[in-house]
Amino acid sequence: MTEVIEAETMLDAMGAVLTRWTMGSAAAPAASFWRAELGDDPTEAELRLLALSGQFLGAAVTMEPGATLRVLPDVPALTLPTLPEPLRPLARRILAAKKQAQSGTELVHFLAARGWTMHPADWMPAAADDDAPDVYATWRDWAAIAAADGAARRQTNDRLTADNWEDFWPAARKAALAGLRRDDPSAARGVLEARLAGETADTRLRLLSLLSERLSDDDVTFLEGIAANDRAPKVKALATSLLGRLGHGPASGEDIAELAGFFSVRTKGLLRRSRVVQAEPPKTPAQWQRRKALFEGADLAAFSGALGLAPQELIAAWDWNVDHAADMALINVIVSSGTDAHVTQAADAISQGDATGLIAALAPRLSPAERARHAETALHSHGISFELAQQVAGPAARLDDPLSAPAGKTLLAALQRDDAKPSDQFAELHALGLIASRDGAQRSLQRLTGAGLLQGDPRLDMLRLNAALDDNGANP
Repeated sequence: MTEVIEAETMLDAMGAVLTRWTMGSAAAPAASFWRAELGDDPTEAELRLLALSGQFLGAAVTMEPGATLRVLPDVPALTLPTLPEPLRPLARRILAAKKQAQSGTELVHFLAARGWTMHPADWMPAAADDDAPDVYATWRDWAAIAAADGAARRQTNDRLTADNWEDFWPAARKAALAGLRRDDPSAARGVLEARLAGETADTRLRLLSLLSERLSDDDVTFLEGIAANDRAPKVKALATSLLGRLGHGPASGEDIAELAGFFSVRTKGLLRRSRVVQAEPPKTPAQWQRRKALFEGADLAAFSGALGLAPQELIAAWDWNVDHAADMALINVIVSSGTDAHVTQAADAISQGDATGLIAALAPRLSPAERARHAETALHSHGISFELAQQVAGPAARLDDPLSAPAGKTLLAALQRDDAKPSDQFAELHALGLIASRDGAQRSLQRLTGAGLLQGDPRLDMLRLNAALDDNGANP
């Protein structure tokens, strides 16, 4: 009984001992029960206390397992290979240096685009991590299974149908539905017609968004039903937006006519007369707010129709770079309700009109190849930064010589300034590593180290990972 009391006394005192050490203070006075063993020399006492407390905590203190321990299933293998072992420390260092969630997402999307995945000991997605690439869907579901108290439902590799819907965990189901939509659009829509109503609003929103892939007139009836009857306003709004892309937006009314009144359609040129849509500057703050509110409820077909133009004519005639708020509002309307062709046309018009910053808003709806093309054009023609280029290009970019762009010259000049600090230009160098091809990354490393940066400079980690990693991904 005495030994039990002494052990409890020692354990209670360990808190004070560790606190004193944490604060840089001597801890021997807090371990009076070891006074004889510690001796009178203060320095020697601290060393002896360190040894004794380490043995005590290691030998006499054990964690009691929880009462609900259970055996989890193995972490499933992914369809893409794990990052080569020699490169794992570099990937861990990149994650540790940029701890923001967005930075981690950038890295895993970059790796997936190059045909690789993270090691589960280095990074695992959470069950609710919708930003993770689809290749990690089985890991997301594994995390959900690990957190669930009940038995795991059956896992299946069958093609998704309305009948086996419940056999899929949510992330794998979403990935399977996305794949089905790419391969057989009508079958995917049929599965949604049968199962969508039974899901939560957030899940319905995520699943319905998959219809943007291969959207066609065959989807109109289903989307009209969702827009009219769904319980959640945000789901109804998404269905309305998808209908707008198909030219089935809400009929133009007073609001659209009022919005059109903020603009004028004029002609210009003597020989080759062309139309131009110009914004009439609002005269009061209230009018600015009203125009903004009207844009938020507009769709592209109705707005262009109110101006007497087809959507493609409106985009071609828009007077870019005069009223940035109007530019941004029109871009948002195109993103939400324009067809893929309208999005591509707007991106080309913006690129020619030196309004590159707006392309970042359009980028999620552009193909990977279009994103990379616009990013490279903007880098060389409009002098945007590597960070903005990375936003435009996305994870699939493979630019061969980005450092030759004006942003590269600006970067080299900034790194070579007399007052340059070791932490300067971290974000630009990281973005450069994300958008360069493997050859481009290798050449960039040579130029940067030739300009004076050390081979081991942590700011070059993303470039080093890119340069060392075999590119097994599909070309954008």
